[in-house]
Amino acid sequence: MVGGNLYWIVKHMIVAGLEILRFEDRDDGRIDIVCSAELITVSPMPRRAHQGWRYLEQADAPIAGDDGSGLGLLPPQLYGRLAALALV
Repeated sequence: MVGGNLYWIVKHMIVAGLEILRFEDRDDGRIDIVCSAELITVSPMPRRAHQGWRYLEQADAPIAGDDGSGLGLLPPQLYGRLAALALV
């Protein structure tokens, strides 16, 4: 999992990811996931809401930045409105 990404899902869309750098044990028995400070935006990708971990195969992972469609460049609110109207 180190070197993979932890993705952010907002309103049923994967919108960004953080690279997982390492795991650190804490004194209280828990484990911290240490991620990169750089948030990488990805082309929006629909996903159902869920709790807990989900693993994405490389072919299913979102593309960092713009995928050539220009959708990744749209402001999030505009993209959300267009998606709600089923236009993207």
